Amino acid sequence: MLAPGGTLRAAINLGNPVLASRDPATGEPCGVSVDLARELGARLGVRVELVVFDAAGKVVDALRTGAWDVAFLAIDPRRALDIAYTPPYVEIEGAYLVRDGSPVRANTDVDAPGVRIVVAQGAAYDLFLSRELKSATIVRVATSAAVVDAFLAGGGDVAAGVKQQLEMDAKRVPGLRLLPGRFMVINQAMGMTRGKDSGAKYLTAFVEEMKASGFVAEALKRHKIEGAGVAPPGGAP
Repeated sequence: MLAPGGTLRAAINLGNPVLASRDPATGEPCGVSVDLARELGARLGVRVELVVFDAAGKVVDALRTGAWDVAFLAIDPRRALDIAYTPPYVEIEGAYLVRDGSPVRANTDVDAPGVRIVVAQGAAYDLFLSRELKSATIVRVATSAAVVDAFLAGGGDVAAGVKQQLEMDAKRVPGLRLLPGRFMVINQAMGMTRGKDSGAKYLTAFVEEMKASGFVAEALKRHKIEGAGVAPPGGAP
């Protein structure tokens, strides 16, 4: 059903610090998605293998090779062609980062001719902006961690990404500012390959229980994640 080989292979995206990162002391993956994967494995009575990626797009690509059984990804209609999503368990924000001297002052200023927006290829915000932008140009880099460095190297006028990641980048590099508000809400969910209806139903019930029981909220607090909230009950995947 969820672990046909007797081991639950959970895809963990280290490119989104809200969901997962490496423990500075041990180097092991940690975060809310890791906690959920281990709790799911415990309930199924199987061993959990963390399959680590540095970008969401690479998680999606790995689905074609059968590299994982469950994954933690942002909900996107393009991905949903191949992935059966649960309702979201966490809501985070997509934001823009610019240089202090930039004439861009608001999110509505970004979609203009000549504006280059640096994004991580295949990330939820790349897919969203690819559908929504009319005039700006998208510049894609390999991972979320590379977005701001490419932006600073002159590769773009605006950096787009998860708000928490951009806030950390703004703190480490002088002369940068986040635009007020957000350009999108990123709904993070669990997912698995389409066509396994009983497994998808079990996974949906698991996520709903993890939200209702306070498990997700406690995990966010334990890992000191700010600016992300537990998704409300239900919600269309």
